[in-house]
Amino acid sequence: MHSFLKLIFILSTLLMLPKGELVYESKPNFIIYISDDQDYLDYGIYGNDRVDSKHVDKLASQGLKFTNFHTAQAICAPSRSQLYSGLYPIKNGCYANHIPVKKNTKSVVHHLKDLGYEVVLAGKSHVNPPSVFRWDRFIRNIDGKKLNIKGIENYLKNSKKPFCLIIASDYPHGPYPQKKDYTIADVKKQPYENKIPNFKAGYYQNIKSDNSQLGKILELSEQLNLTDNSVFIYASDHGITGKYGLYQKGLKIPFVIRWPGKLKQKTISNSLLTMVDVLPTLVDIAGGDTKSFDGKSFLPILENQKKEVNDYIYGVSTRQNVRYGKIFPSRMISDGRFKLILNFNSLDRYKYYLGENKYINKFIEMGSKAFPNVPYEELYDLKKDPFEKYNLAKNSYYKDVKEKLNNNLNEWMIGQEDFLLNNNMPLIKPTLHPLDKVSQWNDIDGLLENKLNESDYLSSHY
Repeated sequence: MHSFLKLIFILSTLLMLPKGELVYESKPNFIIYISDDQDYLDYGIYGNDRVDSKHVDKLASQGLKFTNFHTAQAICAPSRSQLYSGLYPIKNGCYANHIPVKKNTKSVVHHLKDLGYEVVLAGKSHVNPPSVFRWDRFIRNIDGKKLNIKGIENYLKNSKKPFCLIIASDYPHGPYPQKKDYTIADVKKQPYENKIPNFKAGYYQNIKSDNSQLGKILELSEQLNLTDNSVFIYASDHGITGKYGLYQKGLKIPFVIRWPGKLKQKTISNSLLTMVDVLPTLVDIAGGDTKSFDGKSFLPILENQKKEVNDYIYGVSTRQNVRYGKIFPSRMISDGRFKLILNFNSLDRYKYYLGENKYINKFIEMGSKAFPNVPYEELYDLKKDPFEKYNLAKNSYYKDVKEKLNNNLNEWMIGQEDFLLNNNMPLIKPTLHPLDKVSQWNDIDGLLENKLNESDYLSSHY
C-alpha cells in the first residue's frame, strides 16, 4: 500500500509541472567545441606527440574517437553551415566563404528549439543570415580571440532547460603570435608536406592556447555536474594545410564524442561520416525527425547497432571569394576506400567554357592556369595511399571503380541542383575579394580591373 501511495504522489507531482518539463528532464545537453583550422594529424590521438592537445586526448579516452570523419568543404563558413544545417553546401547555399545560407534554411536553432532546447553560440560566428541563425544567446569573445569563459559559466549556471551550447574557438586560426614556445625545429613534418611551412611554430602556439580553453570548458562541465547528462563533441572545422581544396589534409577532421553511460571509454570508430551527419544525430538523440536532412543520423553507430550509415560522402570546392581567389570549382565523392575528384576548370577543359565575353574568358583562363598540374580527374585509393600521392584516374584497371563513383557523383549533383551542371563556368558574386579588383591579395592586369558586371555573376540567393 505504501508503494502505491508513493507512486500516486510522484504522478501527481509530475502533472503539476509546466507543460513540456517532463520531456525536457529526460534529454541530454549538447556541448560542441569547434576548433578553427587545425589539421587532423595535429593531435596526440592522431599521431602528433609534439602538439599540446592533452585535453582532446583526455576527452577521447573518456569516449569515442572517429578516424574517418570529414567536412564537405575545407573552409570556415561553409563547414560551419553544414554542421548547423545538416545540408551540403550547394543545398544550404553557403558554397563559398563569407556568403550566407539561403533564407529559408532551417538551422540547428529551429530544429532543437522545436524539441525543447535552448541553442547558444559562444565565440566565432562566421554564419549568416541572422534570421536563420537566431541564437537564444550569443556569448561574444573577449580580447579578440579569447573565449568568454566567465560568460559561458554564467550561462551554464543559470540554464533552466536542456541546451545545445556551441563553443566555436578562434584558435588555432591565424594571426599567429610573435611570442611563442615553439620553433620550427619543434614542428613535426607531416607526410603531405614537402617542407614545414613557416607559420607552423605560431600555429602550434595557437593550438596550445586552444587546448587550454578546452580544458577550462571540461573543468566547468565537472564543477557544474553537467558531465553525466551531456553529449560532448569535439571537432575541427577543417584542416589548415588543405584549406580550400578537396584533399584529405583539408577535408578529414578530428571528431570525438563523450557520452557517459552510453558510450564506452577508449573506443574507436572508422565509420565513414561527415559534417552534415552531426545535426540529424543530435535531433535523433533528442527524439526528433531526421527526414529533412542531407546527412544521416549516426546514432545507430553510437548504439553499436551498425558500423556504417553512409555509402558515399561528397565534397565541394569553389576557390572564389577568398584571398588569391581563382575560378577553379571541383567536386568530390568517396566511398571510404576510393575517392574521385573532378576539377571542372582544369587546363585540359577550360576552353569548353569560353564564350563571347572576353573578360570572363580571361578570368576563366587565369583560374585554369593557376593550377597547371591539376587534371580534370583524380582517383585515389585511400587505403593504400592515404596522402593522395598517386592518381589512378588513367589506370584502366580502375575504370569500373571510376565510372561507378562518377555516376553516383553526377546523381548527387543533380539532387543538389548543382550550378556546375549547366555546362558553364560560374563566376560567384563576391562579398569579399572580387576577381576584378586589385588588392594586396589579388594582382591582376590593369586591363581587367573593374571589367565584370553584376550580370556576369551566377544568379544567387544573396
